[in-house]
Amino acid sequence: MIHHCVTTLDHLGGVQTYVRALLKKQSEHINTQVINLFEKSDQSQFKLLHLHDPKQLLAFKGECPAVISLHNHSPYCPSGTQYFSTHKTCCDRPMSSLGCAWGHMVDGCGSRRPPVILQNLKTSQQEIINLKQKQILVIANSNYMRDRLIRQGLSPDQVITLYLGTEIPEKVATNLTSEIHGAQRILFVGRIVPTKGLEWLLRSMVLLNPSIHLDIAGEGWFRPNAELLAKKLGIESRITWHGWCNSMQLNELYQQCFAVIFPSIWPEPAGLITLEAYIHSRPVIASAVGGIPEYMLHGETGILVESNNTKQLAEGISKLADNYETCLQIGAQGYAYHQEKFTLSMHVKKLDEIYEKAITLFRPTQPSYNL
Repeated sequence: MIHHCVTTLDHLGGVQTYVRALLKKQSEHINTQVINLFEKSDQSQFKLLHLHDPKQLLAFKGECPAVISLHNHSPYCPSGTQYFSTHKTCCDRPMSSLGCAWGHMVDGCGSRRPPVILQNLKTSQQEIINLKQKQILVIANSNYMRDRLIRQGLSPDQVITLYLGTEIPEKVATNLTSEIHGAQRILFVGRIVPTKGLEWLLRSMVLLNPSIHLDIAGEGWFRPNAELLAKKLGIESRITWHGWCNSMQLNELYQQCFAVIFPSIWPEPAGLITLEAYIHSRPVIASAVGGIPEYMLHGETGILVESNNTKQLAEGISKLADNYETCLQIGAQGYAYHQEKFTLSMHVKKLDEIYEKAITLFRPTQPSYNL
């Protein structure tokens, strides 16, 4: 039995959503179970452990084969953002005590409170040390993540890039019709926080044809600020705030839009929204940051734009808004690209190969004795 190590699946965040879908797919051919490793003492009984949180490494004893999937930047970025809010630019510095403390205090990459900065540094440094010492296979969602892990001292043989995969739901948005395209609706899906880039999407709306309407699916603490900005920009009547949406509500929103906008300004490790757009046959316009470009073919499955470049984003939206055939073609190519490279079945098959490699390479940790 393969045991997935997460603390809880009660709150459906990105990691939990991925693990839940993975468990369902894996159950078709292997036995799987979710556990909290901190509550399990005898690890030699496990065939393989699949960790999803670096903190679980503290409880891992090396008594059985294991792999770990990293879903965020924490092992090489104390703030976890890889983004300087002061300058609105992505961080490309290697992790270091001095550089990261400067980043927190001056560049605005995280909290400016000294106790928080010290704790963030300690946590990230311990995570990278644990990854080196445990010597288990590390799975990164993109080469962007893999390169940064290697830069922090992990062996290239230890880190494997495995792109995410998504299942096509039973009911997906219909193919883009001329009527749907004529309604001129675009869609934003995600948490409403500054790093998701909703602010510059709102500013780009001012440069677009007034007939274009923005649907926003998501919640977050920044929503009141975003609503106030929309009012100041005079575009509040062109926006519908849907709040948190279930899968059925999201499908309806995907069905009525002609394009999905993914304007993150922080370097997403991967970004599932791109794959969501693909399975609904909708072109995606996304920021060229982090791992996002690895999931796209610029000009073929979507349009990549420079982060925080309002004019460039508006031009990308207008290009699709003004040309139904182009929009239709890109959406179809996105769907085909998903089927070629990003299905959950493909992801699971490659994951099985990684499991076998981990089992083959496994050497139990020998207990140490003080003589």
